[in-house]
Amino acid sequence: MKDGIHPNYVETTVTCGCGNSFTTRSTRSELKVDICNSCHPFYTGKLKYVDTAGRIEKFQSKFAAGSYASLQPKKKKKKVKPEAES
Repeated sequence: MKDGIHPNYVETTVTCGCGNSFTTRSTRSELKVDICNSCHPFYTGKLKYVDTAGRIEKFQSKFAAGSYASLQPKKKKKKVKPEAES
């Protein structure tokens, strides 16, 4: 390998949002992740919503208001009777 062209490969501490941390090797000295194997639903078998920036609450509040036209019940049109000619 040529000298001076490769990044430094150092021991890295990976910290998850759930509080779990482990050590590995990378070109960065510290990594922060949102989800890891200790809290990921695929590995734990538990359903867990990963909410970033309140998106679930924002979605629920939008649809709770019922302001979207596609969610409103369809209005029935009144049939107009043609006037009889005399």
